[in-house]
Amino acid sequence: LAKLVIKLPSPQEQRKIARILTTLDNLIEKTEALIAKYQAIKQGMMHDLFTRGVDSSGQLRPTQQQAPDLYKQSELGWIPKDWDSKRLGEKLKEVDGWLQTGPFGSQLHSYEYVTEGVPVIMPQEINNGVVETETIARIAPQKALQMRRHWVDINDIVFSRRGDLCRSAAIGERESGWVCGTGCFLLRVSKKAIDAEWLSHLYRHPFIQRQVDANAVGSTMPSLNNSVMGRLYFTFPSLAEQREIARRISAIDSSIRMEEQRRSKALLTKSGL
Repeated sequence: LAKLVIKLPSPQEQRKIARILTTLDNLIEKTEALIAKYQAIKQGMMHDLFTRGVDSSGQLRPTQQQAPDLYKQSELGWIPKDWDSKRLGEKLKEVDGWLQTGPFGSQLHSYEYVTEGVPVIMPQEINNGVVETETIARIAPQKALQMRRHWVDINDIVFSRRGDLCRSAAIGERESGWVCGTGCFLLRVSKKAIDAEWLSHLYRHPFIQRQVDANAVGSTMPSLNNSVMGRLYFTFPSLAEQREIARRISAIDSSIRMEEQRRSKALLTKSGL
């Protein structure tokens, strides 16, 4: 260490530099603590919302221990009496929904990707319920027309079907018309029956992920197929309750993303300084 050559400004300048960087470090630390707090709140909120839900007045229902008459047993444990518990395949038949896999490799080759064009949603772009676009692949509009069967629409859901199987995202107005890529499932349901935001949140909950882990196939890389997805049990509140649950979770997700952006900006500022 004694042999290292360093740039040595005056003590006054050293203290000023240290003060600036320490201020940023403190900001980053406080932001990270706030993110951790929001994530803990979200975890507890999701448990309550997906086991108790909200009643007609917008309040969390009492727990099963507090009000056993409001609950019934299901394949996923105690759930509110007015909820259904069904396999995804059964529910899709009821609401005229469907599930399909993304295009096979022979339908979409790597050399067909372009710099500008229609985005193709791959598993790695699905993070924390959001489709990220920083590194998203794209195809020419002419190629996208040939793949119209795989276009996503508002209230669709895309799932990863291999690798990290907890990835899912609801499709909004921004993503409408993009292409469901290789390695993903596309789930389409009526807006009058199922809220995509709610189902995407529920899919990532441990209730469902335990089933996914137990039923995934493949020895080198875990993967899912239509049959496995169709056998997964979900709970189904009313559409109004689905939307209220999704609204509450999405609100805290928005707060987490805002703080994460603030942290990223502070880290970038510190690096530049």
